[in-house]
Amino acid sequence: MKLFKYSAMMLAAALSFNAGFAQEKTVEVGGAAMYPSRNIVENAVNSKDHTTLVAAVKAAGLVETLEGAGPFTVFAPTNAAFDKLPKGTVETLVKPENKTTLTKILTYHVVAGRLDSKELAAQIKAGNGTAELKTVEGGKLWVMMKGKHLWLKDEKGGMAEITIKDVYQSNGVIQVIDTVVMPS
Repeated sequence: MKLFKYSAMMLAAALSFNAGFAQEKTVEVGGAAMYPSRNIVENAVNSKDHTTLVAAVKAAGLVETLEGAGPFTVFAPTNAAFDKLPKGTVETLVKPENKTTLTKILTYHVVAGRLDSKELAAQIKAGNGTAELKTVEGGKLWVMMKGKHLWLKDEKGGMAEITIKDVYQSNGVIQVIDTVVMPS
């Protein structure tokens, strides 16, 4: 009888562990679930709202980097954000002869480390209302609160709102933004 109870308890524990492990907490972006167990690229390719970003990352040769261990925080502009750029800008940037410029713009959207909204808020508080972030490109972004929303300011004075926050990835976090930020 003791063996039966022990076996039943072990089976129940194993099933509850597997059920908890299999149910990842996802965030929906662009009509697709973003799985924390997948990397930035594996998730981004499924978002209908990020097809332009994915195409640009491929054109710049950054896929392997963003599949790496990281961790990275990616401020990910939506297709609508890219549509705000002057007509023809994206088409020009993805040409092979403009790979250096495209890479500079894309890496300006990436910060080393896993900066979720709580960490960003803590840095904003420590910075008396503004936190300065160093991008992988080498430039600076500033993050601040406006009401209950997080905003980025780029080196040219442009502003982008974080519209979907804390999309956790196996190698970092994505913060979805509504405007492409630009280095100086």
